[in-house]
Amino acid sequence: MNIVYSCFRGLFGDNPRALYDALASRKDLDATHTWMCTPATQDSFPPDVRTLIYGSPESIAALESADLVIANDCISRVWQKRPGATYLQTWHGTPLKRIHHDAPVRPGWLDAPDKDVARWDYLLSPNPPSTERLRHAFRFEGPVVETGYPRNDALNSPQRDEIRDRVRKELGIPDGTTAVLYTPTWRDDLVFDHAQGEPDYEFPVDMADFAERLGDDHVLLVRLHSIVASRLKPIPGAPMVDVSTYVDTAGLYLAADLLVTDYSSAMFDFAITGKPLLFFTYDLEHYRDDLRGFYFDLAEVAPGPLVQTSAELVTAIGDVEAITAANVDRYARFRDTFCSLEDGSATDRVLDPGGASAPAPATGTTLEGDDVRADQ
Repeated sequence: MNIVYSCFRGLFGDNPRALYDALASRKDLDATHTWMCTPATQDSFPPDVRTLIYGSPESIAALESADLVIANDCISRVWQKRPGATYLQTWHGTPLKRIHHDAPVRPGWLDAPDKDVARWDYLLSPNPPSTERLRHAFRFEGPVVETGYPRNDALNSPQRDEIRDRVRKELGIPDGTTAVLYTPTWRDDLVFDHAQGEPDYEFPVDMADFAERLGDDHVLLVRLHSIVASRLKPIPGAPMVDVSTYVDTAGLYLAADLLVTDYSSAMFDFAITGKPLLFFTYDLEHYRDDLRGFYFDLAEVAPGPLVQTSAELVTAIGDVEAITAANVDRYARFRDTFCSLEDGSATDRVLDPGGASAPAPATGTTLEGDDVRADQ
């Protein structure tokens, strides 16, 4: 069996990585595993992992000869899926902000992605509210399978404390230091309205105020979206670590003590940990009304407060214990709504829906030996 993986067109992570780890460990599966990479990311893959440059003739040939393709984003290249092959699209997040056809669309922007959607055989859904939203956004008519996300199984792993300790050591976070993970999403106008001469990313957190009021026992872990990550400029002396290129997102969630985000799907994954969430929504009206729009009212659903200014954010971080206590019920409702499938068995439900420890969804994909088939 030939299996080809694509994660954000060149990374070694996310849902494809979790499925790869499970499949590669199966001694009864005779499979060749091939990953898409870029020249910049090729060295980040383990030396025993076969890689091909995304978009190269060799990568197209691999896709066209694959028995199984696993991706977490559209493969917007010209290629023909082999008859009998299966294409599993995992996608990469619970949508709060409108996506694909549900978002404002620039002429021609979705032409190539839509051709890829037509190749999909299955689309994973992380939770029941996302199922019809994903189906409608992609205009996908095939099975949308509610399994939870394999990438999140690590958050319930028996090794989660060990993972936390390892990642904090790798990032140089001392014991007793509160790690604040900041994961803002990208802004369409910052990317598309500045195609000529990309502007510097204007970092919205006042790091001088952060350092002065929170002292030496807090550090900000900054994880920008890959589209704008290269625009972050270092702030000399600031208690900040840029983790935008750190591949192990689940490890970052475990290493962090609280999450600050805005409209990123990170909120849904991080809520699995039960740790506090704060929402720095300084451009809420602009993002909601002009850029993307939301599938639901964030202010009504969020499991933590929405703050508008950096000063309010720093105050909330310093008072996070009281904020957590005041939002217990909201947090519980959020988890019940969006995290009900995140029990550590999502990978099992994707690969062996009849054998997972938790109840299996109505539809799924099963990988048995050299056979890739659908269980309806």
